Amino acid sequence: MEWFSAENVIAVITAVLGVLASIGVLWYERRVPRRKRIGYRVQMDTPIGSDVSQGRANVRLGLFSETPDMSDATLVLLRIENDGSSSIADSDYTGRELHGLTVEFTGRTVRGIAVTQPPGAVHLMEHFTPAAGMRNTGSLIRLPRVPLNRGEHYKLLVLLTGADVGSPVRVTGGIRDGEVTVNRAARPDDKPPLFGRAARLITVTLTVCVVVLSTIILVRDDTPPPLDCARGELRVTGSTAFAPVVRELAATYMKQCEGSRIEVDAHGSNSGIRELADEGARTGPGSPALVTLSDGPKPPGHPELRETRVAVSLFSLVVGDRVPVRDLALDDIRRIYTGEIRNWRELGGPDLEILLVSRDANSGTREVFQRRVLNRNEPAQSSRDCATKDDARAPVVRCELNSTEQVLATVARLEGALGYSELRSGSEPSGVHRIAIDGDAPSVDTIGSSSYPYREIEYAYTYGRPPADSLASGFLGYLARGPGQDVIQIHGHLPCATPKGLRVCGEE
Repeated sequence: MEWFSAENVIAVITAVLGVLASIGVLWYERRVPRRKRIGYRVQMDTPIGSDVSQGRANVRLGLFSETPDMSDATLVLLRIENDGSSSIADSDYTGRELHGLTVEFTGRTVRGIAVTQPPGAVHLMEHFTPAAGMRNTGSLIRLPRVPLNRGEHYKLLVLLTGADVGSPVRVTGGIRDGEVTVNRAARPDDKPPLFGRAARLITVTLTVCVVVLSTIILVRDDTPPPLDCARGELRVTGSTAFAPVVRELAATYMKQCEGSRIEVDAHGSNSGIRELADEGARTGPGSPALVTLSDGPKPPGHPELRETRVAVSLFSLVVGDRVPVRDLALDDIRRIYTGEIRNWRELGGPDLEILLVSRDANSGTREVFQRRVLNRNEPAQSSRDCATKDDARAPVVRCELNSTEQVLATVARLEGALGYSELRSGSEPSGVHRIAIDGDAPSVDTIGSSSYPYREIEYAYTYGRPPADSLASGFLGYLARGPGQDVIQIHGHLPCATPKGLRVCGEE
């Protein structure tokens, strides 16, 4: 089911834990009484006599060198505090005696007591009087019923004799709805934890759930699926110049539309047009699952092919970086391809022969170049290696290659080579640079106002009109009008569906 996804499961778990935690807190507040607790701990236990044994070593401090019966004296600092969740009143002490708590120093005798005054709790000192139950006998100290707010404490500094340091110290007494026990805090002046273990566990669990849910939401692809999602199989052929765009769009469409499979098999605009016409005629009535992209309109004939204008594509002449020329007059370009200009030095460049690297007859990029720039066909092929003439009588060295990638690589490799390719996001391939024509550089930003000639509309052709629920129809809508426009622009083309593209595509 669509709702059964990772983020939804985490969201439900988080919500359930939150509700249960709220219910648990309310129940606890109403049904469970607040726990009262007095905690104690020894903060210091040190020898101060003139001859006190501490383990196997003898420590001679000399504080009571004139008092033999104090030679084993020790000093203990004892902290007593309210580390529970409720205040403790004097009536909360449950003993029958006047005093509230009893401190026992096992094996030692109490020789003196000092009660420290905690900051902000001056009112506590008035309770430490004999009338309130404060007294000591032997190893015991009787402490009065001291009321303590939550977190309040007091300290006893006790002088003892009769045993080594480290002898057990124990505080006993009764607290209504509570207990007296050794304090759990790790350091002397730590405050008791604000939340209990259960509360901390619930908080950590909820935090983990929220973090996981947020991560899923941030990482997942929130791009909505195309409106024209369709199942089935489709093959796209034709233009090699537009193939990078189509491949990316096909991959995105298949990812977003379950059950769709699109194969991109680009091998030239003209070849794709012929293949589409033959496929449609062979399969009979209906439209085959085949779409052809063409750089420019189809050749004359083939009335059964239906067109969709997709984008305006820009093309450019490219030359190797050894040649510094970056602008050519349209007339000089035509003279180069007729053989009237054969060396770059005639155009202000180095003394290098001009080698023409062209596309084969199936190329739409070549068709656009011949129609928009040369205004005639290119000369015949005269070279197979693009560097030397096979026919000495040919006016120029000219070879033909099957793809844009081959053209760019060859132009970069051969000194003096001149070729052409689509714009490809306005970036220049390694080892070559683009040529402006009559001062106009190829740019999508200025395509509406520039007179740059080497441009053409990219057409998508189908054999007849494909069914509305077919993958061919869905992918065409995605390509021409849907989210695919962003991909088209990223690759350096101008979508016909944009305001500027609509104007340019309508004028061509």
